[in-house]
Amino acid sequence: MRLPDLILLSTRAFTARPMRTFLTILGVSVGIGTVLFLVSLGYGLQNMVLNKITTADALLSIDVSAGSDYDSASLNQTSIKKISEIKEVAEISPLISSTAQMSLGDLTGDTLVNAVEPSFFRLGGISASSGKLFNDNDKYSAVISTAGARLFNLAPEEAIGKQITLTLFISNGFKDGIEETKTIARADKYTIAGVVANENSSYIYIPAASLADLDIDNYSQLKVKVSQESYLSPVRNKIINLGFLVSSLSDTIEQAKNIFRVIQIILALFGLVALVVSAIGMFNTMTVTLLERINEIGILRSIGASANDILFLFLIESVLMGFLGGLGGIIVGYSSGKIANFSLNILAKTFGGQPLNLFYCPTWFIGFIIIFSTVIGLLTGVYPSRRAAKLNPLEALRYK
Repeated sequence: MRLPDLILLSTRAFTARPMRTFLTILGVSVGIGTVLFLVSLGYGLQNMVLNKITTADALLSIDVSAGSDYDSASLNQTSIKKISEIKEVAEISPLISSTAQMSLGDLTGDTLVNAVEPSFFRLGGISASSGKLFNDNDKYSAVISTAGARLFNLAPEEAIGKQITLTLFISNGFKDGIEETKTIARADKYTIAGVVANENSSYIYIPAASLADLDIDNYSQLKVKVSQESYLSPVRNKIINLGFLVSSLSDTIEQAKNIFRVIQIILALFGLVALVVSAIGMFNTMTVTLLERINEIGILRSIGASANDILFLFLIESVLMGFLGGLGGIIVGYSSGKIANFSLNILAKTFGGQPLNLFYCPTWFIGFIIIFSTVIGLLTGVYPSRRAAKLNPLEALRYK
């Protein structure tokens, strides 16, 4: 029997018993849609969290700090030169940290000053929750944390445009195991341009150019960006061999991804429960269809259809139902995600929150869903089709 004839006979059941076929496909669609909905939620939560803490440049960056042997592995211009000579290194952005006092009007509070170049924000994945980050043309702009703004009883929006002065406590190194510092009161005022969301630590970023007159050659940290991701491990090892301590945001991101993989698997397992139920329903439908069509099988065998033709007849029918169930599942899962996300954003907006996108489904997973549902259809049709193929033609014709 030709393949077009087999397909035509297989789809005849769709029109002969349309409601039963529709409900069977709908059951598979609900099961597939549940899996898609829950896995999309897992991916959406992962993307939402990772996008909050990192950028593309940050994933290519390594944090370098002084080694345990401070004298031989301190961070200075010599160290920067050594690291920059590593051919895989694309960019270096240093950080100067110092304890300080920050004053606004009559109020003064303790804080941590971070003198950086604008590139440090990009390599560190730092963004402003209010206002903006300073650039190369802003010599006396500043970016503070929300905890720093709270020192002066200011909301983040209220802090923008305020002018502050700083008194720095610069380290002079160690003598007899005791760190020596010198106090430097800066006459220049810094204008707050942006606020970084951090309720726990009071700190302020200022342009490194504004401290150029102090000739500081002792850095607290370096952001080292490599030219591509595959160079992260080799560059890390080379810097460690120079005696420095190295950490990377990509390590944290990988750990977070591992956690989310577990969450996605757990969510998918919940969805699989619904899929198993729908697969049982589909198996039941194929079994009932077999019993209803025993006489038809006998007629087909008597006019020349082979056992393989009968086998493929039922397999094609079950595969088509699985395939259509997968397509329906994508529609159900995608629509459910959009509706749930829309409802949650309305709720968030009502309570003053920010809109979120909690659902994300990669393209490859949609393709996987289609293939998976088709395979489910194939598996549920194996037993009924084998049973149909083994029927004795004479007994099938006499069956009532």
